Amino acid sequence: MGTALVYHEDMTATRLLWDDPECEIERPERLTAALDRLRQRGLEQRCLRLSAREASEEELGLVHSPEYVSLVRETQVLGKEELQALSGQFDAIYFHPSTFHCARLAAGAGLQLVDAVLTGAVQNGLALVRPPGHHSQRAAANGFCVFNNVAIAAAHAKQKHGLHRILVVDWDVHHGQGIQYLFEDDPSVLYFSWHRYEHGRFWPFLRESDADAVGRGQGLGFTVNLPWNQVGMGNADYVAAFLHLLLPLAFEGQMQATPECFAHLTQLLQVLAGGRVCAVLEGGYHLESLAESVCMTVQTLLGDPAPPLSGPMVPCQSALESIQSARAAQAPHWKSLQQQDVTAVPMSPSSHSPEGRPPPLLPGGPVCKAAASALSSLLDQPCLCPAPSVRTAVALTTPDITSVLPPDVIQQEASALREETEAWARPHESLAREEALTALGKLLYLLDGMLDGQVNSGIAATPASAAAATLDVAVRRGLSHGAQRLLCVALGQLDRPPDLAHDGRSLWLNIRGKEAAALSMFHVSTPLPVMTGGFLSCVLGLVLPLAYGFQPDLVLVALGPGHGLQGPHAALLAAMLRGLAGGRVLALLEEDSTPQLAGILARVLNGEAPPSLGPSSVASPEDVQALMYLRGQLEPQWKMLQCHPHLVA
Repeated sequence: MGTALVYHEDMTATRLLWDDPECEIERPERLTAALDRLRQRGLEQRCLRLSAREASEEELGLVHSPEYVSLVRETQVLGKEELQALSGQFDAIYFHPSTFHCARLAAGAGLQLVDAVLTGAVQNGLALVRPPGHHSQRAAANGFCVFNNVAIAAAHAKQKHGLHRILVVDWDVHHGQGIQYLFEDDPSVLYFSWHRYEHGRFWPFLRESDADAVGRGQGLGFTVNLPWNQVGMGNADYVAAFLHLLLPLAFEGQMQATPECFAHLTQLLQVLAGGRVCAVLEGGYHLESLAESVCMTVQTLLGDPAPPLSGPMVPCQSALESIQSARAAQAPHWKSLQQQDVTAVPMSPSSHSPEGRPPPLLPGGPVCKAAASALSSLLDQPCLCPAPSVRTAVALTTPDITSVLPPDVIQQEASALREETEAWARPHESLAREEALTALGKLLYLLDGMLDGQVNSGIAATPASAAAATLDVAVRRGLSHGAQRLLCVALGQLDRPPDLAHDGRSLWLNIRGKEAAALSMFHVSTPLPVMTGGFLSCVLGLVLPLAYGFQPDLVLVALGPGHGLQGPHAALLAAMLRGLAGGRVLALLEEDSTPQLAGILARVLNGEAPPSLGPSSVASPEDVQALMYLRGQLEPQWKMLQCHPHLVA
């Protein structure tokens, strides 16, 4: 499978025929600029190109009234003055003799994309369309939008393909009220919109764009609005909204985001629904930013790693207020939010904490302050080189490994020089055996390839008895050979080396520790959650916020002795961490791991979607308590953990 790009040049035909400063920004160059940039980057050539078809009037009738469809059809024979007069009856709309044809192509492109994805012809794709659609209502054009392209596609997916759970994510500066109105009582469509609101003072000036509009009837809880009440929301605000609001719900059932942020958000969405993502262009009227954002989205859909995010990963006060308002409004309808402290009541110490009592709060210690200061300066330094041509390589000796690997994953046979390998192994008695030394040589060669920019991600193996020592060598090798900030996610019996420097360059997260403990700002331990819901809460509410706050340029994921993680859970963790460090993720497995585990990790590191975790479940009370305890300890230092505005320093 691959990625579809749906487009038709006829969609550039409609244009404004009279002077109207409000409408002049919706112009044909929106499509041509984006398509030209895709071609310049070689991205169009990597996609399956589909020529958009017109939606039939019957398909338009899935969400629009016959009278409205007839009215738009009649614009084909109207003169300029008649078109202008009709346009004046709607809010921020212009009609053109080609509008009906173009709008049917825009809706048809969405239908083609849905059909291609749901029949398995492609994994995902982008429909590059105009006019946009998300403001359009059952019997009214609105905000440049004629037919509601995404709503028609969702209704089509339900009717033709029998889907019962559809997630619509609307990231646009304006609220897509048209989609909200069409599905507000429908529990089969979860609609999420973040938009500039400014307490109702920004177009479309609707009370129902606020956080407390959550749907009605059977659709209560399936409309999720995240209103931004000030301009200037940045990357940290958008990522925090995904981690603390959208993704928990999705797993259970002028703005300043950079183009790179679109790549990260798209990649986070690809862990849902087996990666079946249909992206449809809506707004975007700054041609340069639009073209870059389209490229980043397509690049991510193709499986390329997301580039590093720029700017400090600290959500602003106004964003946290909006996130908390939305969480509070949704909590009555979602168990994952009901379990969490959405009203910011102070947490009691967890029974998982050391000796049942809270450790001293982390800020204030000289070591912590020095490390935090060092991290701040490191975040200003450039990351490693651009993404290499080899996406994934493996250094494994598992029998029959070839049969479970994607065809474009490289099997590495080479090793580091014997003398060099022995020098790194010398401090560790467990690495003295030949099998451990051989495995270490392969890992060092693979790691050097990643650090030198020859390979993007990889998988290596080690004997179980040498897992801790091998991970120790990998961390030190990474830090001494180019990585400025290294994130280590260690699962199982893999303790942080006691002599590893506390200099802010490494963040060690141990999952399956004996207790929930924030041993320092850069050393966190938590028990492995018992339930799938607890695991998701741990990843979304602890691991990813810490990782995005740290902004590593190399990630190590080690599945050590007794890690207890099932294949789909390990794949989800690797897939979500792949958004960090430009995709530079090295997974370390035990040599006796099953070929299926190695294969599933190779696929997600190579850009495929992780498999389903199965039926959703809630976190156990113990897991929730451990998570909230750790968040309470770490929030003062790691701002991405925050979802309550009063905690902002």
